[in-house]
Amino acid sequence: MQNKGLIKLFAILFALVSIYQLSFTFIANNVEKKAEAYAERQISESEENFTLQRSIAAEQYLDSIGNESIFAGISYNTAKDKELNKGLDLKGGINVILQISVQDLLKGLANNSKDPAFNQALAEAKEARKNSQDSFLELFFEAFDEKEGAKLASPDIFGTKALADEVSFDMSNSQVKPIISRKIDESVTSAFEVLRERIDKFGVTQPNIQRLGDSGRILIELPGAKDISRIQNLLQSTAQLEFWDVYKANDFSDYLQSADAIIAENLKSEAEKTDEEQAESSEEDGDAQETDEDDLESLLSTDEEGEDQDFSRSNPLLSLVQSVGQPQGPIIAYFAVKDTAKVNSFLAMPQVKSQLPADKKFAKFVWGKPPKDSEIVELYALKGNRNNEPQLSGAVVTDAQQTYDQVGRVAVSMQMDGRGAKIWEDMTGRASAQGSQIAIVLDNIVYSAPGVSSGAISGGRSEITGTYTIEEAQDLANVLRAGKLPASADIVQSEIVGPSLGQEAIDSGVLSFAIALLFVLIYMIFYYGKAGLYADIALAVNILFIFGVLSGLGAVLTLPGIAGIVLTIGMSVDANVLIFERIREELAKGKTQAEAISDGFRNALSSILDANITTGLTGLILLTFGTGPIKGFATTLLIGIVTSLFCAIFLTRLFIAGGGKKGKSLPFSTAATKNWFQNININFLKKRKVAYIISAVALIVSIGSLATKGLNEGVDFIGGRSYTVRFDQAINPSEIQTKLLEDLQSVEAKTYGSSSQLKITTNYKIEEEGTVIDDEIQTILFEGLQDYLPSGITYDEFKVGDSSSDKAYGIMSAIKVGPTIADDIKTASYYAIIGSLIVVFLYILIRFRRWQSSLGAVAAVVHDVTIVLGLFSLLYNVLPFSLEIDQAFIAAILTVIGYSLNDTVVVFDRIREFFNEHPSWKMDKLINVAVSSTISRTINTSLTTLVVLVAIFIFGGDSIRGFMFALIIGVVVGTYSSVFIATPVMFDSVKKKGIDLTDKKAIEEKEEVTT
Repeated sequence: MQNKGLIKLFAILFALVSIYQLSFTFIANNVEKKAEAYAERQISESEENFTLQRSIAAEQYLDSIGNESIFAGISYNTAKDKELNKGLDLKGGINVILQISVQDLLKGLANNSKDPAFNQALAEAKEARKNSQDSFLELFFEAFDEKEGAKLASPDIFGTKALADEVSFDMSNSQVKPIISRKIDESVTSAFEVLRERIDKFGVTQPNIQRLGDSGRILIELPGAKDISRIQNLLQSTAQLEFWDVYKANDFSDYLQSADAIIAENLKSEAEKTDEEQAESSEEDGDAQETDEDDLESLLSTDEEGEDQDFSRSNPLLSLVQSVGQPQGPIIAYFAVKDTAKVNSFLAMPQVKSQLPADKKFAKFVWGKPPKDSEIVELYALKGNRNNEPQLSGAVVTDAQQTYDQVGRVAVSMQMDGRGAKIWEDMTGRASAQGSQIAIVLDNIVYSAPGVSSGAISGGRSEITGTYTIEEAQDLANVLRAGKLPASADIVQSEIVGPSLGQEAIDSGVLSFAIALLFVLIYMIFYYGKAGLYADIALAVNILFIFGVLSGLGAVLTLPGIAGIVLTIGMSVDANVLIFERIREELAKGKTQAEAISDGFRNALSSILDANITTGLTGLILLTFGTGPIKGFATTLLIGIVTSLFCAIFLTRLFIAGGGKKGKSLPFSTAATKNWFQNININFLKKRKVAYIISAVALIVSIGSLATKGLNEGVDFIGGRSYTVRFDQAINPSEIQTKLLEDLQSVEAKTYGSSSQLKITTNYKIEEEGTVIDDEIQTILFEGLQDYLPSGITYDEFKVGDSSSDKAYGIMSAIKVGPTIADDIKTASYYAIIGSLIVVFLYILIRFRRWQSSLGAVAAVVHDVTIVLGLFSLLYNVLPFSLEIDQAFIAAILTVIGYSLNDTVVVFDRIREFFNEHPSWKMDKLINVAVSSTISRTINTSLTTLVVLVAIFIFGGDSIRGFMFALIIGVVVGTYSSVFIATPVMFDSVKKKGIDLTDKKAIEEKEEVTT
């Protein structure tokens, strides 16, 4: 082998760089263990909230020594920044995809246009987006173009003063579209920067934030984050700060009385109308004389409860007012938080709005921010105007800090620019003179409404006070300082993993990794002797390279990523097996050891490259179409393919050349395995009809099950919320499902892993956005599962993302996928599978130059994928682990495609070689002998890969068990199909074309083998 010295130098430097990159992880982990030990010494388990206190103590310890040199000038902070990133499933935390509302952005650019064509196009685009892969902007343009005579450059739409420099009235729609597209892109970029600045100020280590194409979606990953509710509020808050003049309470006392009377009259009319309809219906059924006992009791009731009911009927609005204090200042009234939606509907009635006095007809009713420990909220009336615009917006704020007011309450102080300072001075001067207040409104919630008693406030300084914690005030200051989002941001997909579940994933991942690696190392030595030991050394170096590259690239290691590495271990053995088997063949021909090694490497190279390129193409498709865990799997798979090739082709050869130099004997087998798989000659083609029948039956059963029973699609594909809930006892999922159906419109409960853990899935209110719905569902779960949870567990301890404990029970993880993004995921998955098949067909066509080879390979792949899908359909409600069809399953399917191709390409490569070596052989004999010669390699590779997969399946954790099951089935079926489907299909298609590969002309047309 040429350039041995250069290869050695490169390998040594690569290894040193990898060790250097991984040293940061080692240093950071070592310091964190010391911090945990310190916290355990300081805080005993007998103290209240000891877990939270230990977490705080550990953080304080790390902060105190963060910049101290630990080794070779490397501090903890430096090591932490450069350590190998652990993903959400290994560390806990939150992963969300935020959808920036393009609809809001368009409304903003059009200055909230009232144009009918514009608003109708927005509504049509919103509806079409539910079932389309096009962006909202594209759908809006399509809908608008259908409006006859409608022009985007109209003064009522985008021909506004704000866009006057770029949009002129005489522009066509096609000229305006690119301008609007650019403006939307700029706004999404602005939102991206605002969110990044907020996250940076939040202080989460190793955050990941990235835009997802031009969809207006932003991916945010915060591994290790614990206070999930706080993060969700931080991300979704638009920070729309406004300053409004506000009415006094006594300005609206008469209005509430008259509004209450009108509401009562309307409700009474509706009730009478409903009663008449019901009476008519009862008479038709002959049941008019029957009276319900409960209704009779309520009619005859004269107790206090009956009086309350009468008062509620006659005073529907005033009966909701809470008597917690006399409304004063700007507070119109107090209501319960649960009644706010009802009050909003009452105040929105046209008849109620008409009762507003002429000087108050633009009044805007807004709720205050309820204290954490209270369910009562204040109602304010802001002095609105015809355009519904505030007197001063938050755009004038240049700085914000968390401070304390004069009486020591937590507050946020703000500094305004010159223009804002002037308006603020006018507003405060007017409020002081009139003895009124100014409402400070953030995201349509009144945070405070202070009075001004000392005259106009100059200089532009102001202060927000309220009933919030220091952390809440810091977050508020951060979002104000970072700026407001240009549009609302809704969480359309999220995954939350508790820290204890993350630690369990690490433990199970490490265990599966160790078991699989140990087996492979032992088996290689057992089968190939000293040569196997050299392969093991190369494999160990390969693992070092993989982790070093991951750390150096700043990639995130996930549980599927660990699975990818472990799978790489199994697949990397394939290259060494191919090489060693070819060397054994050459030795059997009577060649010297040096000649056999040289020819063996040269002859194996073509198969190794073909097999790894096809798998690599599959990995690239995964990386292109996948998100989150799929990308993690694809990243490690691709890195593993590259490093495995280098180690097998170069390092293994260096070791073997060194072990066999100076005439030393280097055996490639042991006494036990010397004669294994020797002189095998099976007539595979003769058995192809039986194989066709077996495969046909399997395919018919699979397709039949898919057509009748279908697949168990997860929330990734249908939308919804999914919760992993752990109990301290075995649980009956049917019993839980029945109980939860009382409050959730649809729910499914299944055992997930152990009998004391369930996966609960629901699409209840999935169309609605916001953390309020998340809290509502978690509350329903908490209340519905009370009888099955450990005694004494609180709601905060039960819900996912609790920051106070590394809990053992309750919601361990939560996933939410909106219906729109679910549809996108499903479509992207189809594209990934179809794309991989097309790429594979073309590659094999180019590589083997016969469409019959491509047909055989694709037939085998379709066969394998259909059977895997069929088994998932048949067994999803039979096996004791989850067989949901989700993104991880798509990764498994694409991996099965890659593995099946790997096997098929090796067989085809050997057939092509035999075509050139034995031109006088009959075609069927040639194929049978070629396939028989690959049996040793096929069994060894399949066995090692299967054992690796089984180790992950057993020890790798619940979340990837279905993923591993698909791969196990794929390996078994893929090994079978490469011999009994791909090869026979290729043979039969060649025969039907009348090609005789034994005649001279055909031989001349065959390509030469190049290596």
